[in-house]
Amino acid sequence: MGNSLMDKHVLLRHRDVENIRDIEVYTANGGYEALKKAVKDMTPDDVMNEVKASGLRGRGGAGFPAGVKWSFIPKNIFPKYIVVNADESEPGTFKDREIMTFNPHQFIEGVILCAYAVGAETAYIYGRGEFKPVFNGPDGLQKAVDEAYAKGFLGKNILGSNFSIDIHLHLGAGAYICGEETALLNSLEGLMGQPRSRPPFPAVEGLYAKPTVINNVETLTNVPPIIANGATWYRQFGTEKSPGTKIFSLSGRVNRPGNYELPLGTPIRYLIEECGGGIIDGKAVKGILPAGASSAIIGPDKIDTTMDYEAMAAAGTMLGSASFIILDETVDAVWAAEKNVKFFKHESCGKCSPCREGTHWLVNVYAKLREGRGTREDIQLLNSIIEQMEGNCFCLLGEFVIPGVRTSMKLFGSEYEALAVNEPGENGQPQKNLVHLYL
Repeated sequence: MGNSLMDKHVLLRHRDVENIRDIEVYTANGGYEALKKAVKDMTPDDVMNEVKASGLRGRGGAGFPAGVKWSFIPKNIFPKYIVVNADESEPGTFKDREIMTFNPHQFIEGVILCAYAVGAETAYIYGRGEFKPVFNGPDGLQKAVDEAYAKGFLGKNILGSNFSIDIHLHLGAGAYICGEETALLNSLEGLMGQPRSRPPFPAVEGLYAKPTVINNVETLTNVPPIIANGATWYRQFGTEKSPGTKIFSLSGRVNRPGNYELPLGTPIRYLIEECGGGIIDGKAVKGILPAGASSAIIGPDKIDTTMDYEAMAAAGTMLGSASFIILDETVDAVWAAEKNVKFFKHESCGKCSPCREGTHWLVNVYAKLREGRGTREDIQLLNSIIEQMEGNCFCLLGEFVIPGVRTSMKLFGSEYEALAVNEPGENGQPQKNLVHLYL
């Protein structure tokens, strides 16, 4: 479904141009013109500097400036690699899959431009195991890669230049931890998918201990229009510090879940009401998870917050991959928090004790509360567990558990209290506001 804020899509171009996944249709609509411009009229530094000037920020979650990330790659060490994070494991996130399925050539062109800018000759696209049809189906990503080779956009001496690049597709086993960039590298090398200690960072010692750029699918799909139209054109969308458009994956208790491409800085209300058609059965918004299971929950009082990196941080949460899960007044907040915790327990790689043990005990305590066996001490114990996890996990997976638990207790404390055995206080009276005693 379209929206009035975007006359034409920058990333979801298949919604404007039918069958743009076919290379003939893509090239007839300006496809690979950015690559031609780059290799014929621009140096690698020119491409890098244009991306820097655009202010493009990584769309995988961290929001780090893409051009700056590229600039960390040493110029005099070879070989260099491009690794694309197409793992897309965050609950509520489904934007990269749509790009790879319906607009694959713009993504591939972005990979090639990134390789040209940093001097890499090999790129790997790492996808989650469940993406086998996306990668290898009859109209899958591999077909688009093969088409690009056939047209001379991949391979040796592209477009008569001395620039060469090969792209390889690799499917993992469907592990959330492999969305963490160093765990992804380990998996790609055939090792256990567990995170590495940093430093060294991937830009210095990444894949096979060589300089490596790791970018998300959506990030690289932005690059061709930036090179074709210029940084100034790109900055007409979004805000000063969060320029461009973003795909917002909307799910939960809305009438029209789906992917919506909007300028960064658009209010959450617009996404829910105009794009998503409002809440099912006209119910009220109860909570919003802006970055899927990883994010702090915000209440309906934040519905007019703008969807950009700075505003979301100021609201006490994060934009992340922009996977907005909407809870309405019918949703049991404790059940929702427990569901997230169960996910992270299942996906923990087990490398560090705070995450491995912390998620295990969180699941146990939530089960006790939800089964009617909980006490007020269990509410205190939930907070004690996340306090011990915080800042002590080897990677961000364990840290991602914490905001959802903490904010669900803060926003919906009465629902936790209702599940605790309300033992008498010092004066023989029931304890009240139990959650808030521990926050």
